[in-house]
Amino acid sequence: MSDLLRYFQSQKQAMTDLLTELVNYETPTLDKPAVDKLGAYMHTQFKSLGASSVTRIPQTQVGDFLLAKWNENAPGKPIMFLIHIDTVWGIGTLAERPVHIDEDGKLFGPGAIDMKGGITIVLSAIKGLIDQKQMPNRPIWVLMTTDEEVGSIHSIPILREVAPQVGLVLVMEPATKEGALKTWRKGLAVYKLHIEGRPAHAGNAPEQGINAIIELAQQALRLNQLNDYPNGTSVSVTVCSGGTTMNVIPAYATATIDTRVMKQSEMARIQSAMFNLQPFLPGAKLRVEVEHSRDPMEHNELMIKTFAQCKQIGEAYGLTVREDGSGGGSDGNITASMGIPTLDGLGPAGDGLHALHEHVVLNSLPERATLVAAMLKEWQF
Repeated sequence: MSDLLRYFQSQKQAMTDLLTELVNYETPTLDKPAVDKLGAYMHTQFKSLGASSVTRIPQTQVGDFLLAKWNENAPGKPIMFLIHIDTVWGIGTLAERPVHIDEDGKLFGPGAIDMKGGITIVLSAIKGLIDQKQMPNRPIWVLMTTDEEVGSIHSIPILREVAPQVGLVLVMEPATKEGALKTWRKGLAVYKLHIEGRPAHAGNAPEQGINAIIELAQQALRLNQLNDYPNGTSVSVTVCSGGTTMNVIPAYATATIDTRVMKQSEMARIQSAMFNLQPFLPGAKLRVEVEHSRDPMEHNELMIKTFAQCKQIGEAYGLTVREDGSGGGSDGNITASMGIPTLDGLGPAGDGLHALHEHVVLNSLPERATLVAAMLKEWQF
C-alpha cells in the first residue's frame, strides 16, 4: 500500500462526515436560493483550502457558478475538475429519506452518488495534498456548476470558454457500479417531429382529410430502421400525440425521438436522416427541430492515451484502475468532443443515480481520493 493511499484510508471518517454534510444541503436545480446556500459553503471551502482566487459567475435562473484556482502563476496547463452541486431531488426529500449508513458501509441519501461523493473527493484530495505537503506547483482549477441535471443549459457557454485553456479535464461524476472510470459516453440528440395534415369529418368525408397520425405511424416505422444496435446507435420514438376528437381526421401530430450514438459520424448520419424526412401521404407537411443535443465522448486514440496514463499512475500508488462507459451523457461529452483530454467517472463507486436506493460505497472514497491526488502530482502533458 502506498503512503498516499494509507493516508487517505486514515481519512475515511472525515470524508464520510464531509459527504454527509454535503448531502444535507438540499439542492434541486431550479431552487436557486437553496443551491446558492451550498454554493456559499463551497466558496468558503475553496478559500479555506488556499485557492488563490474564487470567481463567482452570477446566474439568474439557477445557482451561481464558481471557478476556483490554485497556483495560478505556476507553469504548465491547468488540470480542471468539473463538479455540479445540483441534484434531481426536491426540498423535503431528506425528511423522507435522511442520510444513513447500512451495515455494508454504504451511505444512502439524495444526491450522495450524483454527485456529492465526487465533490467530497475533490475537496479531500486537495486537502490531503496540502496536509501531506505534497501539493504540486501546477495550476489546478475547479469549475462548479449548478444546472447539469437539466442539461447544462446555462453552463455550456462557460464551459466552452474555459475548457480550451486547460490540459486535462477530470469529471467527478460517479464511477460505474463496479468502480470503473467512464472512457466513453454516448452522444444524445432529441428531436421533435411536427406533422401537419388536413382535418375532415371522419364519417361524411374522410377521404378529404390527410391523417396526421397515419403519417406519424409511417414515419415511426421509417425512423426505426435507422437503429444500429450492434454499433451503439439507437433511434427511439418515445412520445407521440395527435388528434382532437373521435370524429375528426387528425390534422396534427407530434413525436419525440431520442437518439444515442457512440461516434460523431453516427451523430451526423442520424441528423441528416432526420432533416431529410419526406412525407408518405400526399399533402402532408413535416417539420423537424432539435430539442437537445450533446456530442458523444468517443473512445478514440486521445481517450485511450489519456486513460493509459491514469491507469499507470494509479497502479504506481497501489490502485487497480478499470474503464467502462455509459449510455448517458455528462459535461465530459462537451470537453471530450472539443478535443480536450478528458476522464470521466472519477467519483466514488455506488449505485442508484436518480433512484430511491442512491448510495455511495464508503470504502471507495479513500481509493478515489488517492487516484485524484496522485494524478495532480504526477500527470505529464
